[in-house]
Amino acid sequence: MVKVFALAAVIIIPIRVFLFQPFFVQGSSMVPNFHDGEYLVVNEFGYKKTEVGVGGQPLFTVVPFRDLKRQESIVFRSPEKPGQYLIKRVIGLPGETVSIRQSKVTIVNDAFPRGMVLDESEYLARSVTTTDMKPLTLGPDEYFVLGDNRTQSYDSRMLGPIPRDFIIGRVLFRAWPVGKAKWY
Repeated sequence: MVKVFALAAVIIIPIRVFLFQPFFVQGSSMVPNFHDGEYLVVNEFGYKKTEVGVGGQPLFTVVPFRDLKRQESIVFRSPEKPGQYLIKRVIGLPGETVSIRQSKVTIVNDAFPRGMVLDESEYLARSVTTTDMKPLTLGPDEYFVLGDNRTQSYDSRMLGPIPRDFIIGRVLFRAWPVGKAKWY
């Protein structure tokens, strides 16, 4: 019994705390790419801020060191309900300006000072409509996220930008249903 607890303390707990987290999709905000009830594995390593301590005393903090990429699917804590986790797609990166007009998402940044219309054809059907949104400039540690099911998604259009510290990680693997298992 002691060996089992020692194994858990030395191997299993660090993997769960620092590397991977299970996540069940709830709702339809990411349909058609992720559906209600699907089981995902989220890669936390390098993406999540983790404070480590013993008995309420902080020992050290692991800060995020990996950059998120545009169009990755991520899991984050809701800014309105920190105990609730959401899955969305990264659209705008820190320092960029994001706007939506006639269902086209435009990104303005240093590389595209006149704006770039985001190509979302890899994960959205042409028929998907996105409501217009005035330009929003992101801060140095903020991300703009959207659900793939734009008419049913509660995302940065309502929540505002997502702070970096709220991000848990990026979707790594869909494990369930088995017939739809896939690496991302």
